[in-house]
Amino acid sequence: MRRLCSALVLLVAAALAGCAPPYGAQLFRAQFNAPYQLASGDRVRVIVFGQDSLSNSFSVDPAGNISMPLIGLVRAYGLTTAELEGEIAAKLRNGYIRDPRVSVEVEAFRPFFVLGEVQTAGQYPYVSGLTIQSAVAIAGGFSPRGYQAGADVTRMVNGRLITAWEPLTFPVRPGDTITVRERFF
Repeated sequence: MRRLCSALVLLVAAALAGCAPPYGAQLFRAQFNAPYQLASGDRVRVIVFGQDSLSNSFSVDPAGNISMPLIGLVRAYGLTTAELEGEIAAKLRNGYIRDPRVSVEVEAFRPFFVLGEVQTAGQYPYVSGLTIQSAVAIAGGFSPRGYQAGADVTRMVNGRLITAWEPLTFPVRPGDTITVRERFF
Protein backbone atom coordinates (compact mmCIF):
# COMPACT_ATOMS: atom_id res chain seq x y z
CA MET A 1 0.00 0.00 0.00
CA ARG A 2 2.82 2.35 0.89
CA ARG A 3 4.51 1.76 -2.48
CA LEU A 4 1.24 2.41 -4.27
CA CYS A 5 0.81 5.75 -2.49
CA SER A 6 4.42 6.72 -3.23
CA ALA A 7 4.00 5.82 -6.90
CA LEU A 8 0.76 7.80 -7.06
CA VAL A 9 2.40 10.86 -5.49
CA LEU A 10 5.32 10.66 -7.96
CA LEU A 11 2.92 10.28 -10.88
CA VAL A 12 0.89 13.35 -9.83
CA ALA A 13 4.07 15.39 -9.27
CA ALA A 14 5.37 14.45 -12.73
CA ALA A 15 2.04 15.37 -14.32
CA LEU A 16 1.96 18.74 -12.56
CA ALA A 17 5.56 19.48 -13.50
CA GLY A 18 4.62 19.05 -17.16
CA CYS A 19 1.89 21.67 -16.76
CA ALA A 20 4.19 24.32 -15.33
CA PRO A 21 4.91 27.20 -17.70
CA PRO A 22 8.53 27.85 -18.70
CA TYR A 23 10.18 30.63 -16.71
CA GLY A 24 12.94 33.12 -17.14
CA ALA A 25 15.34 32.64 -19.99
CA GLN A 26 13.09 30.13 -21.77
CA LEU A 27 10.22 32.62 -21.89
CA PHE A 28 12.54 35.43 -22.98
CA ARG A 29 13.95 33.36 -25.83
CA ALA A 30 10.49 32.27 -26.94
CA GLN A 31 9.41 35.92 -27.01
CA PHE A 32 12.54 37.15 -28.81
CA ASN A 33 11.17 36.67 -32.34
CA ALA A 34 7.61 37.62 -31.42
CA PRO A 35 6.24 40.83 -32.98
CA TYR A 36 6.71 43.96 -30.90
CA GLN A 37 3.69 44.82 -28.76
CA LEU A 38 2.91 48.41 -27.89
CA ALA A 39 2.72 49.62 -24.30
CA SER A 40 2.68 52.81 -22.27
CA GLY A 41 5.61 55.06 -23.13
CA ASP A 42 5.79 54.15 -26.83
CA ARG A 43 5.29 56.86 -29.44
CA VAL A 44 3.68 55.86 -32.75
CA ARG A 45 3.40 57.66 -36.07
CA VAL A 46 -0.04 57.18 -37.62
CA ILE A 47 -0.55 58.04 -41.29
CA VAL A 48 -4.05 58.05 -42.75
CA PHE A 49 -3.47 58.34 -46.49
CA GLY A 50 -5.27 61.32 -48.02
CA GLN A 51 -6.18 62.71 -44.58
CA ASP A 52 -3.37 64.98 -43.44
CA SER A 53 -5.41 66.29 -40.50
CA LEU A 54 -5.59 62.76 -39.02
CA SER A 55 -1.92 61.88 -39.56
CA ASN A 56 0.33 62.65 -36.60
CA SER A 57 2.51 61.20 -33.82
CA PHE A 58 0.71 59.88 -30.77
CA SER A 59 1.99 58.68 -27.41
CA VAL A 60 0.56 55.60 -25.77
CA ASP A 61 -0.81 56.91 -22.47
CA PRO A 62 -0.52 55.12 -19.09
CA ALA A 63 -3.89 53.45 -19.71
CA GLY A 64 -2.58 51.99 -23.00
CA ASN A 65 -4.55 54.22 -25.39
CA ILE A 66 -3.80 56.78 -28.06
CA SER A 67 -6.13 59.72 -28.61
CA MET A 68 -6.85 60.57 -32.25
CA PRO A 69 -8.95 63.31 -33.83
CA LEU A 70 -12.52 62.28 -34.81
CA ILE A 71 -12.41 58.78 -33.32
CA GLY A 72 -11.07 59.55 -29.82
CA LEU A 73 -9.39 56.86 -27.74
CA VAL A 74 -8.03 53.79 -29.50
CA ARG A 75 -6.71 50.87 -27.44
CA ALA A 76 -3.04 50.25 -28.30
CA TYR A 77 -1.71 48.29 -25.32
CA GLY A 78 -0.60 44.78 -26.28
CA LEU A 79 -1.24 45.32 -30.00
CA THR A 80 1.30 45.09 -32.80
CA THR A 81 1.50 47.99 -35.25
CA ALA A 82 -0.44 45.94 -37.82
CA GLU A 83 -3.21 45.25 -35.30
CA LEU A 84 -3.36 48.94 -34.36
CA GLU A 85 -3.67 49.83 -38.06
CA GLY A 86 -6.72 47.56 -38.23
CA GLU A 87 -8.29 49.08 -35.11
CA ILE A 88 -7.86 52.64 -36.39
CA ALA A 89 -9.16 51.74 -39.86
CA ALA A 90 -12.23 50.03 -38.36
CA LYS A 91 -13.07 53.10 -36.25
CA LEU A 92 -12.55 55.46 -39.21
CA ARG A 93 -14.67 53.23 -41.44
CA ASN A 94 -17.51 53.53 -38.91
CA GLY A 95 -19.02 56.75 -40.30
CA TYR A 96 -15.98 58.91 -41.08
CA ILE A 97 -14.02 57.60 -44.09
CA ARG A 98 -15.32 55.13 -46.65
CA ASP A 99 -12.11 53.19 -47.31
CA PRO A 100 -9.35 54.32 -44.91
CA ARG A 101 -5.78 53.27 -45.58
CA VAL A 102 -3.78 53.46 -42.37
CA SER A 103 -0.11 52.97 -41.63
CA VAL A 104 1.38 52.79 -38.13
CA GLU A 105 5.05 52.69 -37.20
CA VAL A 106 6.87 53.00 -33.89
CA GLU A 107 8.52 56.40 -33.78
CA ALA A 108 10.10 56.03 -30.33
CA PHE A 109 10.21 52.94 -28.13
CA ARG A 110 9.53 53.09 -24.39
CA PRO A 111 12.65 53.52 -22.25
CA PHE A 112 14.58 50.80 -20.45
CA PHE A 113 15.93 50.99 -16.90
CA VAL A 114 19.31 50.12 -15.40
CA LEU A 115 19.53 49.60 -11.63
CA GLY A 116 21.95 48.22 -9.09
CA GLU A 117 25.73 48.30 -9.22
CA VAL A 118 26.28 50.74 -12.11
CA GLN A 119 27.74 54.24 -12.09
CA THR A 120 24.50 56.07 -13.00
CA ALA A 121 21.33 54.07 -12.47
CA GLY A 122 18.22 55.38 -14.18
CA GLN A 123 15.94 55.48 -17.19
CA TYR A 124 17.41 55.60 -20.70
CA PRO A 125 15.96 55.85 -24.22
CA TYR A 126 15.89 52.54 -26.09
CA VAL A 127 18.27 52.06 -29.01
CA SER A 128 17.83 49.21 -31.47
CA GLY A 129 20.30 46.33 -31.09
CA LEU A 130 20.89 46.96 -27.39
CA THR A 131 22.48 44.25 -25.22
CA ILE A 132 22.93 44.14 -21.45
CA GLN A 133 26.58 45.11 -21.91
CA SER A 134 25.77 48.20 -23.99
CA ALA A 135 22.95 49.15 -21.58
CA VAL A 136 25.40 49.04 -18.67
CA ALA A 137 27.85 51.13 -20.73
CA ILE A 138 25.11 53.72 -21.31
CA ALA A 139 24.62 53.79 -17.53
CA GLY A 140 28.29 54.68 -17.04
CA GLY A 141 29.65 51.15 -16.63
CA PHE A 142 29.85 48.82 -13.66
CA SER A 143 30.50 50.20 -10.21
CA PRO A 144 33.60 48.78 -8.45
CA ARG A 145 31.33 46.29 -6.67
CA GLY A 146 29.27 45.29 -9.73
CA TYR A 147 29.05 41.64 -10.79
CA GLN A 148 30.35 41.71 -14.37
CA ALA A 149 29.29 38.32 -15.76
CA GLY A 150 25.64 39.17 -16.34
CA ALA A 151 22.58 40.83 -14.85
CA ASP A 152 18.98 40.23 -13.88
CA VAL A 153 16.49 41.24 -16.59
CA THR A 154 12.87 41.91 -15.66
CA ARG A 155 10.38 41.91 -18.53
CA MET A 156 6.61 41.80 -18.95
CA VAL A 157 5.76 38.48 -20.65
CA ASN A 158 2.15 37.45 -21.26
CA GLY A 159 0.94 40.01 -18.71
CA ARG A 160 3.34 38.86 -15.97
CA LEU A 161 6.65 40.31 -14.80
CA ILE A 162 9.38 37.70 -15.23
CA THR A 163 12.94 38.06 -13.95
CA ALA A 164 15.88 35.95 -15.11
CA TRP A 165 19.65 36.19 -14.87
CA GLU A 166 21.17 36.65 -18.33
CA PRO A 167 24.71 36.99 -19.77
CA LEU A 168 26.04 40.34 -21.01
CA THR A 169 25.32 39.47 -24.66
CA PHE A 170 21.57 39.05 -24.04
CA PRO A 171 19.41 41.44 -26.11
CA VAL A 172 17.45 44.13 -24.27
CA ARG A 173 13.90 45.06 -25.34
CA PRO A 174 12.02 48.30 -24.69
CA GLY A 175 10.65 48.48 -21.16
CA ASP A 176 13.16 46.02 -19.70
CA THR A 177 14.67 46.61 -16.27
CA ILE A 178 18.29 45.51 -15.93
CA THR A 179 19.58 45.03 -12.39
CA VAL A 180 23.32 44.53 -11.88
CA ARG A 181 24.02 42.44 -8.80
CA GLU A 182 26.67 43.19 -6.19
CA ARG A 183 29.63 40.85 -6.17
CA PHE A 184 30.61 39.28 -2.87
CA PHE A 185 34.38 38.92 -3.04
